[in-house]
Amino acid sequence: MLAADEVRQALSVHPRPVVVDAIRRILDHFRSEAAAPPVRSREEWASLLLSRLPGEIATGEEESLGRVINATGVVIHTNLGRAPLPEEAIRAVSLVARGYSNLEFDLASGGRSSRLVHVEKLILSLTGAESAHVVNNNAAAVLLCLAGLARGRDVLVSRGELVEIGGSFRIPDIMTESGAALVEVGTTNRTRLTDYERAVTGRTALLLKVHRSNFRITGFTEEVSAGDLSTLGDRLGIPVLEDLGSGALFDFSVAGIAGTPTVRQALRQGPGIVTVSGDKLLGGPQAGIIVGRRELVAPLKKHPLSRALRIDKMGLAALAATLRLYADERRAVRRIPVLAMMTDGEGSVLARARKLVRRVRRGGGAGLLLSVEKGLSSPGGGAMPDVHLPTVCVALSHPAVRVEDIEERLRGGKPPVIARIVRGKLLLDMRTVRDDELPELAAALLAAVEKKAC
Repeated sequence: MLAADEVRQALSVHPRPVVVDAIRRILDHFRSEAAAPPVRSREEWASLLLSRLPGEIATGEEESLGRVINATGVVIHTNLGRAPLPEEAIRAVSLVARGYSNLEFDLASGGRSSRLVHVEKLILSLTGAESAHVVNNNAAAVLLCLAGLARGRDVLVSRGELVEIGGSFRIPDIMTESGAALVEVGTTNRTRLTDYERAVTGRTALLLKVHRSNFRITGFTEEVSAGDLSTLGDRLGIPVLEDLGSGALFDFSVAGIAGTPTVRQALRQGPGIVTVSGDKLLGGPQAGIIVGRRELVAPLKKHPLSRALRIDKMGLAALAATLRLYADERRAVRRIPVLAMMTDGEGSVLARARKLVRRVRRGGGAGLLLSVEKGLSSPGGGAMPDVHLPTVCVALSHPAVRVEDIEERLRGGKPPVIARIVRGKLLLDMRTVRDDELPELAAALLAAVEKKAC
């Protein structure tokens, strides 16, 4: 095949591995097809393969990671990249990515500096902490805290907080990797302060409290608050580490959304260190933020793991730009997409749904049945498992097309559209769809139906 004129021509334009991989993918398609193409001779097979080669090369050269339209209603969707960045953060990333930057250079003295100077003062101002550190995600933050403060010693954790979140991230596994020894206290559903107190020994280095992501334990339950645990820790001289997970800088309760404390509120309860994610309720890039008392955070900055887990220049630029928006809370709610989507009123979401319906109907729709229905969105990201946000969805179906087929075609579009199917209807939750995405979304719906007609 590589000796064919058509392939030689392709090799003159594309790298050999690209062409060879394309040919192999076509052959794999032939082998996997339920009914083989109606050809017999070697020449016919070659002709069929060559006819598909240009398209397969183009497919192979397409970028794997790309933008999608999130119509699921899950605001912080881990599989879809979690928090979309505010425009200010996007501009900041573009600026430092385009050329060189003063990442670790002090412009005033001309000497070396720390990359943390670009965000530390902002974090301290917004949280009230004595000291702060930033690594590349919250799992890394927890790992660093355990390794830096408790390696070779015991860490006490309630059995009801030995959580596993997405991607099989388990607290016991992180504990093992850190070199700290896990000591379970209490039971799955009931843990008391005395359970911690009885488990303390001369080997105890930390008391750990973990946010329960994606689930709640209800019924006959009891747990120790971070405040009570911190009081015990202060009395015994043992620091408390709270993994807040999806901690926020904005107080969602003022918008009528209960479910998580702010980082400032968490620190006021008394734990020595709190860790949070940057790309969940905070609304910024992937990052692990460590805040707390100076004597506990300082050794973490010098720990060998800090370099392995450090945040890069683009993450820092995006985080700094996002944090600056919080200086004006009203501006933060407008400009940070996660905050805007979480606090968006039902009337605004309804208006967006009606706009989409009008666009699709103007385009024809080829029998597409559309309706506007109320529903519930989710904050996502393990942030507020008990919270559901009233929303409005565009429900669609087609008499001649299965909704499963429409959903599959939407996923295969450009850009892909990710929706959900409920009770035989395809639902597009408009809480997580931006106004400027409506034209593309309407076009995608029409294309998905027209594909069937073709």
